[in-house]
Amino acid sequence: MDCPATPPTPVYSIAEIRAIEARVLAGSPSPPLMERAGLAAADLALKLAGERRRVLVLAGPGNNGGDALVAARHLRDRSAKIAVVFDGDAGRLPRDAREALDRWLAAGGTLGEELPPLGDFDLVVDGLFGIGLTRDVTGRTARWIDTLNGSPPVVLSLDVPSGLHADTGRILGTCVRADHTLTFLGLKPGLLTMDGPDCAGTIHATTLGLTPVQLGDARGHLTGTDVIRRSLPLRRRNTHKGTYGDVVVVGGAEGMTGAALLAGRAALLMGAGRVRVAMLAPDAPAVDVLHPELMLRRVDDTGILDGATAVVAGPGIGQSAHAGRMLDRILALQVPLVLDADALNLVALDEQRAAATARRLGATLLTPHPAEAARLLACTTAEVQHDRVSAALRIARRLNAWTVLKGAGSVCAGPDGSWFLNMSGNPGMAAPGMGDVLAGILGAFLARGIDPGDALQAGVHLHGLAGDDATALQSGTWGLTAGEVALAARRVANRFATS
Repeated sequence: MDCPATPPTPVYSIAEIRAIEARVLAGSPSPPLMERAGLAAADLALKLAGERRRVLVLAGPGNNGGDALVAARHLRDRSAKIAVVFDGDAGRLPRDAREALDRWLAAGGTLGEELPPLGDFDLVVDGLFGIGLTRDVTGRTARWIDTLNGSPPVVLSLDVPSGLHADTGRILGTCVRADHTLTFLGLKPGLLTMDGPDCAGTIHATTLGLTPVQLGDARGHLTGTDVIRRSLPLRRRNTHKGTYGDVVVVGGAEGMTGAALLAGRAALLMGAGRVRVAMLAPDAPAVDVLHPELMLRRVDDTGILDGATAVVAGPGIGQSAHAGRMLDRILALQVPLVLDADALNLVALDEQRAAATARRLGATLLTPHPAEAARLLACTTAEVQHDRVSAALRIARRLNAWTVLKGAGSVCAGPDGSWFLNMSGNPGMAAPGMGDVLAGILGAFLARGIDPGDALQAGVHLHGLAGDDATALQSGTWGLTAGEVALAARRVANRFATS
């Protein structure tokens, strides 16, 4: 299977989009961005509306409504059967949106004030609210959205689904659940994380004719596959197992040895040269019958960390005093380190340990889920989810570590302020052991000396692709296991390394 390399795609915050608009519109002559947006929306709407071309356009009180009105005019010119419902005050519209309304009316268009029967339409264009929405949607508009979400027509949202916060992906009261979203100028983080992936449907993007120079740089990006490709070169013939690094997984307290084994197996399947699994449990197994290639040891064995080129600390490690002492020993090493699961909680519970993490000279990768992130930030899980990108960046800066905040639209953040959103993976991966497998994959990448930012992005993206591959094999998301994802990660890795 061909696995082409794709570069990272810029993701723009609301503030960055506003700056682009202000900069471009200040030029002379300024480009007609609303006219271009409406035309692009009409082009896509015609592809989605089917042969009968029965389209309902919902236009709101701002520029998003103006985009919708321009789209309605172009659709009407192309013989679509158009109805427009306007939810706003014409006298308070921004200038460009008011001009779009006037041109719609001058062309013979009319405005409705209430939703018509939605079964009469093949497509609904949602132009109620765009990226400027910061308050909860209430009242009549909320009722319209709830009615729309239970209706049969295909829904196309403009820029972002109405009711979705464009920066965070939070639902503001209620939100349109679109089948398609056409987003303007660039991707927004809210489309890609939190509730965004469940609300946006298939995302289409248009730069409205602006060049990369006009758009400028973005701090955030959508992870592409090129980072996997450069992290997985073809193996040279003149190599040996030492070429590919030594991973030590530390964890596996009593009752949790499986977590450490999953991490060790994942590192092995991702090509690490040697993998040792150091267990805390007194009754830990002496051999992994599924993968006897793993070297299982007691965590207190002499020299257990000697020669490691990467350490994965946390899978099943628990929060005992013994675990804390072992983690303190690991933090003092300069070896690249992945901190996962209870290792993160041990850091969160001890300010001195957190300071030791931030002072480390070796690369550090952190893999918190939202609850673990909340402990690291001394806040609530709800506060973390309120702004996932900001939370990931705060952890990365505070602990001087590349951090992935796991979840829908995992956020990879660096201590330098850069961040990446990952869209591979699926709901079937909400299952035990998935984080242990990710930790092992990351350990294998670090053990080979890969740049920590690349290692994190490549590992997270590959992990998600592996989940997608495993899900495709079983024709659905129910019952997916972490062990299946580890095996799929090897398949996906080899496609990139050999294609």
